[in-house]
Order: sequence, then structure tokens, then C-alpha cells
Amino acid sequence: MTYTFPAPPVTAVPVQGSDAQFPVRNIYCVGRNYWAHREEMGVTDRDPPFFFTKVRDAIVYCAPGATVEIPYPPETSNYHHEIELVVAIGKEGANISKADAASHIFGYAIGLDMTRRDLQSQAKDKGRPWDNGKSFQYSAPMGEIVPIAKTGEIVDGRIALSVNGTIRQDAPMDEMIWSVSETIEDLSRFHTLYPGDLILTGTPAGVGPVVVGDVMEGSAENVGTLRVKIV
Repeated sequence: MTYTFPAPPVTAVPVQGSDAQFPVRNIYCVGRNYWAHREEMGVTDRDPPFFFTKVRDAIVYCAPGATVEIPYPPETSNYHHEIELVVAIGKEGANISKADAASHIFGYAIGLDMTRRDLQSQAKDKGRPWDNGKSFQYSAPMGEIVPIAKTGEIVDGRIALSVNGTIRQDAPMDEMIWSVSETIEDLSRFHTLYPGDLILTGTPAGVGPVVVGDVMEGSAENVGTLRVKIV
């Protein structure tokens, strides 16, 4: 087969304890999935989960112990951090039941949903898609994927983020409005999930701006850590 230009390299994330790489297919993100964050964004009801996507160029691998630099993106003056548990899908499925959801999980990672908040807010005010605010290059730094065989199904544990040593976000993951299994059940009603798909499961309260020079340090219990500097 001949392509009109060289095919882009596969976007992949290392798997902990292995030489294997997890090839990324689709990136789904759950909006407003912790009560306190939902309230800080001005919403108080429990409506069904909703989703947006990110491009694969959003992925930036953050190796354990490393400080990974990402650029402050263009066309924004209000760039926000959102720390999240990432779920990696390992088995194809559609209309997956809550009870069967864990069998479709390959593993977990810690990740960031970096957001151009001003562009997102402008889009929301006009009823337009969030792509410019959410889906852009380097907007999803994430750590290595830890197989579910090692962690077991994650239903609790703390997730946290500090900026320059000051805690900004810190919450138990069982405060998700929609659990991981409920999220998979709902998402798979609309999309067949494939091996390689990633699901960012929402962020707790405390989101806020970062600027050039800031260092973010995130942790998710039983999953891992990451360290990212804005340049």
C-alpha cells in the first residue's frame, strides 16, 4: 500500500512491568463527574453522564519520576488543570452492563485533562462544541498504564494534584457521581468500545489556572504519579 505522505506514528503509552505499549485508539472524557466540581461549575443536578473527546495528539507520556514539559497553548489566557483517573479499555464491547464493565478494563493510569477554560466558556455560552477548549495537542499528559490484574478494580482511593507544592485538588474517587462501571455502561450504549480506547473519568473540585513555570504534581492511589511543568 502507498500513502500520499508518511503515516503518523502510533500513539502509545507504556504498560507498567512490561515492554509492551498500549496503542491508543479513541479518547473519551466524562464531563463534571464529581459533585463538588459540578457545583463549582454551576450545576447541581444529577443528569446522565455526558462525553467529549480529545485528539490522540493530546497524549503526552509522563514517565515515573520524570518532569515532563508541555507548552502553554496558544489563544488562551486561562489555562486550567484537571486531574483524572484514566481507564484503559482492553476488550471490545457495546451495550456493556455495569456488572460486566470491569471485564473490559485493561488497566488504569493517572492523567490530566488540560483545558483552555476561556475558550470552553465562550463555546458553552454560544451553544457550540468544546473542541477548542478541550481537544488540542499536549492536553492529556498521562502516566504509565497499570494492568487491572495488578490493581484490582478501582472503586475508591484518593486522587490529588498540587501546583508548586500547594494542594489544589484532593478527593476520594468514590465521590464520582457516575462510577467507572456506570460510565462504561452508559458510554457503550452510544459507541462500541475497542481495545486501545481511553476514558478520562472526570475531575474533583479545585480546578484552576496554571501559568508558564508552574509545576503540577498529581497522584492517584494504587495507580501512580505524574509531574508536569508548563513552559
